[in-house]
Amino acid sequence: MTPPPPADPTSNIRYIRYAAADESTYLPSIRQLISKDLSEPYSIYVYRYFLYQWGDLCFMTLDDNDDLIGVVVSKLEPHRGGPMRGYIAMLAVKEAYRGRGIATKLVRMAIDAMIDQNADEIALETEITNTAAMKLYERLGFLRSKRLHRYYLNGNTAFRLVLYLKEGIAFYPHDERPDDQHHPLPMPPSA
Repeated sequence: MTPPPPADPTSNIRYIRYAAADESTYLPSIRQLISKDLSEPYSIYVYRYFLYQWGDLCFMTLDDNDDLIGVVVSKLEPHRGGPMRGYIAMLAVKEAYRGRGIATKLVRMAIDAMIDQNADEIALETEITNTAAMKLYERLGFLRSKRLHRYYLNGNTAFRLVLYLKEGIAFYPHDERPDDQHHPLPMPPSA
């Protein structure tokens, strides 16, 4: 049985960036935490796909015993020849530690890291029934972009949420974006 978390939510936890050298230490814990909380059954290859290529965009929360209590797994790459799109693939926090701002801090760390690498937007999907996640992401500025019927293997529907980081990014069809992504056209005037 897991001992209860400390009364002070920030006294004995620390946030670190994932490092490939620590795979044997943290990957089993990451898989266990995510498989407990998320409905998708990810194989080891999915984790390695993200962590090998974008480990610098993945962050963990550890307690004073170095046990994993939270993780966010992300990536960043050009989206359909257009904007640099960050993607938050997985976010999980141990149930005993929820409601203490850990998930919010992990997501903010991932967002900041993607901004540092010139992301134009950040996307993710979450089950429409996951109201806590919806509130967290919407509080951080994500907008509902699309409803994805029966998106997950369990048959649940999802919302795609997008955080637009640069002016004008949301207004271009992907095949009509300017060549210079660092200087997008100005936003259209409001009606």
